[in-house]
Amino acid sequence: MKEIIDRDSWKPVLVKRGQLEEIIKSSKPTAIIDQYLEMLDELFLIKNPRYCFDNNYKKHLTEFRQEHFGKGNSDDSGSWFYFPWHNQLVHYLPEAMHQELRTGRNCNLITKEEQGIFYNSTIGILGLSVGSHAAITAALTGGGKNLRLADPDTISGSNTNRIRVGFQNIGLSKVRAVARQIYEINPYSNISIYPEGVTEQNIESIILGEPRVDVLIEEMDNPYYKFKAREILKKYKIPLIAAADNGDGVIAHIERYDTDKNLKPFNGLMGNMTAEQVKKLGHGEMVSVVARTVGADRSVLRMQKSVMEVGKTLYSWPQLGTAANLCGSVLAYLARKVILKTNNIKSGVYDVSLDSILESDWHSKKNVTFRKKRTGEFLRKIGINGE
Repeated sequence: MKEIIDRDSWKPVLVKRGQLEEIIKSSKPTAIIDQYLEMLDELFLIKNPRYCFDNNYKKHLTEFRQEHFGKGNSDDSGSWFYFPWHNQLVHYLPEAMHQELRTGRNCNLITKEEQGIFYNSTIGILGLSVGSHAAITAALTGGGKNLRLADPDTISGSNTNRIRVGFQNIGLSKVRAVARQIYEINPYSNISIYPEGVTEQNIESIILGEPRVDVLIEEMDNPYYKFKAREILKKYKIPLIAAADNGDGVIAHIERYDTDKNLKPFNGLMGNMTAEQVKKLGHGEMVSVVARTVGADRSVLRMQKSVMEVGKTLYSWPQLGTAANLCGSVLAYLARKVILKTNNIKSGVYDVSLDSILESDWHSKKNVTFRKKRTGEFLRKIGINGE
């Protein structure tokens, strides 16, 4: 069946001034979306909050429109972007106005100064299953205009229980799928994609490219590159954050190489082990290393039981959309705080557990003892000394 759209496209086309009619004629977009005047009127109200309870602003709104358009018209204002993957043409406000409109409801939970710093930051994200939620949530909160996204995988059917894509995206690279969503939110973004994933050839350029990343979000499966990335970050004093889904909860990792020169990778969980040493490990040893780095001692009992069934009754370890979304919120929150140099965000491993907050008997002595016993048994089975 012949495709009528560009399957591999991931970046919108900025329509140059005077070429609007030409691109409409050549591309025959399925939709031309022009809500420019409505967006401009909403921005007027954001800029003039005194009219929240006063509808007598028609004269001032007219003046605001006239000042914005000058002698031009709506079509010539702002920016038109053509999106090849869904063959649509969309009209946006100029970048600064678009950002002000989008983040108007952030105030003053995020101050104007903080928003500017967050927006102009550079965030690297390695791994785009959980990482996809971090990227999109950061974009939603008005941050990370400059993004570097790396993942070698494509969207599969089983990914759709936790990655926000429809089945029309099956077979599409994860980096393209995420870049598309972010560009639709903010077409002024500056996104670099690495569909080959992290490699020896590109890992330093992802982290240290101009400008170098302000924070790295690490969500990879590959143990060697987990270690390799941390060695680079430690050398150049760049912070890292990561999150592992844990049932319906999250195990969050914060590594502040920017503020703690003595911090060891993985918050010291792996001692002095290096990336080169990881390369030489056998399969069994590798499983143990991965388990220790993600925080297996904090895993919920259903996760432990499921992991032991991988290769028997389960094809792969379980992951839920609730946890993936929560990971995205936790990572976007941490990225913003770290980028804003919030020094009370300390290195460490943290549980973000809905079970512990909402289950009434979670902290009972009986359940605490039971979980501790089962966790110890699980850790011994996977090669980690349990207490």
